[in-house]
Amino acid sequence: MSGTYELVIGNKNTSSWSLRPWLAMKAFGIPFSETSIRLRQPETPAEILRHSPSGKVPVLKSDGLLIWDTLAIIEFLAEQHPNKPLWPADRDARAIARCVSAEMHSGFQALRNECPMDFINVLGFPDASEVVSADIARIVAIWKDCRRRFGGGGSFLFGGFSVADAMFAPVASRFRTYEVDLNRFGDDGTAASYRDTMMSMPEVVAWAEEARAEM
Repeated sequence: MSGTYELVIGNKNTSSWSLRPWLAMKAFGIPFSETSIRLRQPETPAEILRHSPSGKVPVLKSDGLLIWDTLAIIEFLAEQHPNKPLWPADRDARAIARCVSAEMHSGFQALRNECPMDFINVLGFPDASEVVSADIARIVAIWKDCRRRFGGGGSFLFGGFSVADAMFAPVASRFRTYEVDLNRFGDDGTAASYRDTMMSMPEVVAWAEEARAEM
């Protein structure tokens, strides 16, 4: 049984973690109200703490319950909406989708630090450190493997859109922002095509338009 949802997020241009549950809820038609907090302002920490015990966004509010971790939000929504295919239906695909989502959740710190999300701008690729290059190569390998093994039913990692795609949406945006030549990192065209699929989603286009409006 679903409840009433409020999603508290940060700036759309820079808050990569906010994009993930927002995109999942929009793509699967899960209604929610939205509260946005401007990040990197003197009042930001106190404002976030009004909503989130961790002092971070996003946080989902559901009938008095607070859920303040992105993967926890996604798992909660999957339980609340079993009729919606947030995770792939196939057991093996679902297991790998959870693996790559968890890897995205906890990893790729070098890429996050050196190439922060700047959703609406095109900045060009900096001189990548060895660790950033390794992060990009690993992401390319994940995308190629998922598309090869599980992507036959559609254009996303596991065919149809799933929360695994939502988890990687900020990375797809980074590859566009920094004009990363994915061929340099082992791509055969699969990862670049997937990036373009993600960035052309109507929901992602809407996020970009709202990010521009916020600016």
